[in-house]
Amino acid sequence: MNGGRITLQGKMYLKLKVLVDAKEEKVEKISNDSWHIWVTFPAENNLANNRVLEIIRNEYRNRSVRIVSGHHSPSKIISIG
Repeated sequence: MNGGRITLQGKMYLKLKVLVDAKEEKVEKISNDSWHIWVTFPAENNLANNRVLEIIRNEYRNRSVRIVSGHHSPSKIISIG
């Protein structure tokens, strides 16, 4: 059982809503496959996206993590494989 997360071809997908330039970092798990993440980095030079990937990689160690869609949007889909 995958805990309600979206899976396809052995990969898991998370839907994220990212809020940048926050005063403090915070992760709120809305459901098994939907998270809200606040990061202190701006949405410039890929800083916020890189920080989001670090946060997800800390949660899912030894797994491949990448942004599938939403590179320039606050709504993102992350692949974990």
